[in-house]
Amino acid sequence: MEPFRTHTGLAVPLDRDDVDTDQIIPKQFLKRIERTGYGDFLFYDWRYLSPGQPRPDFVLNNPRYRGASVLIAGRNFGCGSSREHAAWALADYGIRVVIASTFADIFRNNAGKNGLLAVALKPEEVVEITKRSQTKEGYRLTVSLEDLTVKDNADFQAKFQIEPFTRYCLLEGLDDIGLTLRHQPQIDAYEKARQARNWLPAVR
Repeated sequence: MEPFRTHTGLAVPLDRDDVDTDQIIPKQFLKRIERTGYGDFLFYDWRYLSPGQPRPDFVLNNPRYRGASVLIAGRNFGCGSSREHAAWALADYGIRVVIASTFADIFRNNAGKNGLLAVALKPEEVVEITKRSQTKEGYRLTVSLEDLTVKDNADFQAKFQIEPFTRYCLLEGLDDIGLTLRHQPQIDAYEKARQARNWLPAVR
C-alpha cells in the first residue's frame, strides 16, 4: 500500500448526505475478483443516464473537476452495506482523500486498509470548503496526515483527528498483509518448529 503523508489535489464537491455504498459502487459490479477496474463504475447510477452516456449534471462529469483526488461529501458518508469495494472504487478512480462531517464506521475502517484517508471535519468547515470548491475553479486542498491538517492556498485551515493505529498504518503504507509480513522471521521460526514436531510431511 502506498504510504500516505501529505497530499495536495483538486477538490470535487459531492454535496450530498448519506451517500451509501450501493451508490458508491452498485451491486452489479461486485463480481470482479481483483481490486482494480472499479473506478469506471464509481457512482455509476449517478454518473450515467445509460451505458456510455454520461449524465451532464453530475459533478464528476464536469470537466473542471477532471483529475480530482479529494472528494468532499456531506454527513454519514459510506453508510449501507459493508462492501470493501466502495473503498476500492474510490481509490481506483484516483481519490486519495474523502472529507465529510461523519463517516460510517465500516467504511472508515475499509478506507484506511486501502490507503484512502477519511477525514472528518466540523460541519461548518465542510460547508465552507464545499462552497469554495463550487465557486473557485481549480480549488485545491492539502491534507497532511503528519500534521493532521487540511489547508487550501488561501486562508482555510482545519485540524482533524484519526485513530492512532489507522494513522500509523497509512503513514507506513501497511495493509493487513503488510502488518503480518512485519513478523516474517517469527512466522518462519514457528513453521520450522511446527514441522519438526509434526509427523506429517511439510506442504510444498
